[in-house]
Amino acid sequence: MKIIAGVDEVGRGSLIGPVYAAAIILNKSINKKLLKDSKSLKKTKREFLSKYIKKNSVWSIGKASVKEIEKINILQASLLAMRRAIKKLKKKPTLILVDGNKIPKMKNYKIKSIIKGDEKIPSISAASIIAKVTRDKMITNLGKKFKGYYWDQNYGYGTKMHLKAIKNLGITPHHRKTFSPINKIK
Repeated sequence: MKIIAGVDEVGRGSLIGPVYAAAIILNKSINKKLLKDSKSLKKTKREFLSKYIKKNSVWSIGKASVKEIEKINILQASLLAMRRAIKKLKKKPTLILVDGNKIPKMKNYKIKSIIKGDEKIPSISAASIIAKVTRDKMITNLGKKFKGYYWDQNYGYGTKMHLKAIKNLGITPHHRKTFSPINKIK
């Protein structure tokens, strides 16, 4: 019996916080028509679907910290988060489908990359939803401690509002210091 897992990551382009990845093995009973790329869904729909997916799948989350991102770069940190998510699955998949054009190197796993997989493959769409909802909640909670950066609205991405806050308030321990424009601030 084929056990397929979908994997996707979120937070690569953010200026703050860890990068997250989710690995999902969908139950046969799940309504795959509901699953779409997380970026195409409104926040309330993503949160509803995240709960639905968790109830109807085997899933796990992996992440790589800001220190790891700064040490090994964002691509390698994204692949590390994916490996961690895959290893945490309670069932071993026979095939892993990863969004994008890069795959994490793992012995004894068959892994295939799918460009725009989050738009085409339901298990990758599900992974994108769970990873995004999980990371967004963490960033929102972090934003309560670091007021004025509007992380509950921009999730650490380089919006005008966030960049203005960095100019006015400075960088935090959660900012990725190797990322531009953070790396230009003294």
